[in-house]
This record gives sequence, structure tokens and C-alpha cells, in this order.
Amino acid sequence: MQIIDNINVLLGDELKKDLKRGQRLRIAASSFSIFAFEALRKELQQIDELQFLFTEQTFTAERATDGKARERREFFIPKAKRVAGLTGSEFEIQLRNQLTQRAVARECAEWIRKKARFKSNASSSPMQQFLSADGAAGAVAYMPLSGFTAVDLGYARGNAVSNFVNRFDEASHTQSYIQLFDTIWSDPTRVEDVTDAICDHIASVYQENSPERIYFIMLYNIFHAFLEDIDEDVLPNDRTGYQESLVWQKLFNYQRDAATGIINKLETYNGCILADSVGLGKTFTALAVIKYYELRNRSVLVLCPKKLTDNWLNYSTNLKTNPFARDRFNYDVLCHTDLSRTSGTSNGIPLNRVNWGNYDLVVIDESHNFRNNDAFKEKETRYQKLMNQVIRAGVKTKVLMLSATPVNNRFNDLRNQLALAYEGQSDILSEKLNTTSSVEEIFRRAQAAFNRWSKLPPEQRTAETILTELDFDFFELLC
Repeated sequence: MQIIDNINVLLGDELKKDLKRGQRLRIAASSFSIFAFEALRKELQQIDELQFLFTEQTFTAERATDGKARERREFFIPKAKRVAGLTGSEFEIQLRNQLTQRAVARECAEWIRKKARFKSNASSSPMQQFLSADGAAGAVAYMPLSGFTAVDLGYARGNAVSNFVNRFDEASHTQSYIQLFDTIWSDPTRVEDVTDAICDHIASVYQENSPERIYFIMLYNIFHAFLEDIDEDVLPNDRTGYQESLVWQKLFNYQRDAATGIINKLETYNGCILADSVGLGKTFTALAVIKYYELRNRSVLVLCPKKLTDNWLNYSTNLKTNPFARDRFNYDVLCHTDLSRTSGTSNGIPLNRVNWGNYDLVVIDESHNFRNNDAFKEKETRYQKLMNQVIRAGVKTKVLMLSATPVNNRFNDLRNQLALAYEGQSDILSEKLNTTSSVEEIFRRAQAAFNRWSKLPPEQRTAETILTELDFDFFELLC
């Protein structure tokens, strides 16, 4: 018996000595990598046959073990890692970075079709892992063998503390391993042939892919971690029929994306600011959001400056000038100044009888008019009435704010508007954000960064400089 430590003596080098022309190679391991093939290409081309047995389920559908029919899933973790490992594991990144992967994969696939067969453990029972090679000159066996990769051969560094392998050439030992392998290999109740699946997967590495496919693969790998956070409850419910509304059909694609994102933010954080520039159609985007909530039987209030009242009323009344009359909008329209009044009427609504706390959604046009939260002892300000009587009181109220200039002079302008979404209780928002600091601290640091930036010489006062000064928490809050 010989002990191979994969430091001073490498398993790959020993296999190069042992693999001869005309031999049959048997491997029982958890993984196979094309880079292991590349390392032993010359020797593997000489052998007669490779029989490779995956000791864990790989490229097989998951089988039910409780007698009940379950949905068959082609890939699942950790199986997906073993499948992906065919074209290089996470520890073979340096080999993958040599950009020879396509050429290696093509040659490996051709070799497999000629000389190799792959089977996989089709049960949940564990199997021993080892390698044996036999021919006219005798037989040799190696064990334990975790996988057949460049790491296991000793040609790449892994994360294992040790990687010792024992080599046996005594006939009594080698024949025992060969007989064990052949018994399992020939048992259809234990193993399943996966050779075609292996070839197809390796072929996907060297086949020509369309630019669109590459683009979507890139997007998935960049954002797949965020996909796990998506919840159906915070996505627009298509069954409401909002996409069949006339206002939705009139939107440009960027406005539809904005409306979908707004609904997601309203359901997740209870509030959102749409800060598109003037002329990009914030009103139409907001109308699409309003229609979505009206179709869900929600009560909607639009608060706008007095000069914009007729514009909003036009879309909710049965007039020839209403381009969306078919959608039959049913929201209420009141002015910002109405929050300071306790009597009279506004747009036909008696202000002394308004049930301010019964609105499910409040749309605030020109929301920067609520950027100040200054308190006065003698009276309740518009901001305070909006917060206390509309948002905090009664039903849970979502807040959509529209403003092309949410920040006038200081970041507190933005903070005060956002506070309407979380009812002035920043802890509610902090719990939902992936930030390390409170909302108040984030805005305090952002203001300090802006102050430093504003004092720089003109040639240094660039967009790149201010983006560098602001920390990640600030952008997490904005998104």
C-alpha cells in the first residue's frame, strides 16, 4: 500500500504511471470535471473504456421515498452543484479563466461518446468512492476518492484540510473493489444510465449561443440572489385586469415598468416617490397605479396643488375631454390647502364631513410641498394633519408621492416625504431594508457628504465625486 498526500506526491502523477493502453478504468465518485480529463488526456485516450458511477444522484430525477407521487425536479441543491461541476468546480476557477473551456469540453465530449459510460446512483443510499484500473499487466485501486476533478488529482487547491489517498496493487484488494463496482454497475434498481445527459451538458459549454441567451444568463447570475426575496404578495396581481385598462395600454414601456415597480414598493414598504423629470408622464403612471388599486376595491384620494385640480378631476369625471372615460376612475380629489380647512367644500366634497382616515391609497402630486415638518404650538400644520388624520388614523394607508424635485435644499426634504410612507416611525422601514444604520443616521451622513462635496473646488465637484462620498446605505434607501 502507498499513501499519496497530494502535496509531495500527486494522485494525478501516479495515475499517469498506472494507466496503460488497453485498460478498463472504473471510477465511483461524487463528481466529474472536464479539467480532470484535460490533465490526464494522453493517458485516458489510451484506455479501452471508462465506467464512471456517480455515488450520489446526479442528472437523475428525484425519486419519491414515501410512496406518494411527488413532483419530479430535474435539478436541486446540492445536485445542481454536482451537475455544474462537470465544467469546472469553484476551486478550478484558475483553469476556467484560461479560456480553454470550450476546446476542452468539445474534446472531452467526443472522447466520452467513444470510450465512456456514465451511470448515477438512483437511490438515496450512500456508496463507497474509489478508482480501479485493470488490464493485462495487473490491477490497481485508489481510495478514498471524493471526486474526479483537478483538485482531487492534486493539480488545483481545494478547501480540504487534507487530501490523502491510498494506493493498492495487491490482487486481493483490487479484485474486491472491482467486484463491488461491477455488482453495483449491473444492478438496474440501484443505478441509472446518464451518459447522454452528460454529453448534452458538456456540449452546452462549446455550442454557439445567441447574444440574447448570454445576456439573460448574465442577468441571472448577477441578480439570482435577489430573486429569492421576491414574494408573490408584493407583485401586481394580473387577475385584477389592470393590464386591460385603457390607461395601461396608453403607457410607454418605461411607464409600465415604473407602475409595476411602484406597486411592488407600495406593497413592500407602504410608500414610494416617483421622481421622474418633468414631461415623462408621472400623472399617467400614477393613474395606472390608481386603477390597479381601484380594481381591488380600494378607496383612493389624490392630493394636489389647487392649480392642478382640474387636471386630475378631468380623468375622474364623465367628460368628453377625459381620454380615459372608459376606465371610470372613481378617486376623490382634494387640494393641499384643504388640509388646513375645517369647513366649506372643495370640488363638491364637504370638508367638515371628510372621513380622512378611510383612504387605502393617497397620491400626493407635487409632494415636495410637504418637505417641511416644522411644528407650531398654536396649530396643526398641513404635514401634521396629513400624517395624523389621513395616514395614521383609520385604515392602513399607502402613500404614492409624485415630484420632479423631491430635494430642494437639503436631504431632510426627502426624509420628511419618506416619513409619510412609514408613518413617521423609521424603525418600520429599517426592519425591511438591508442597511446597517437607521434612516435618520443615513440621511445625516448623506447631508454631511453633500456639504463636503459642495465645498470642493469646481473642477472636483463632479457627479463621480459625490457618488463616491455617499455610502451604500443611502442608495439602498433610495431604491
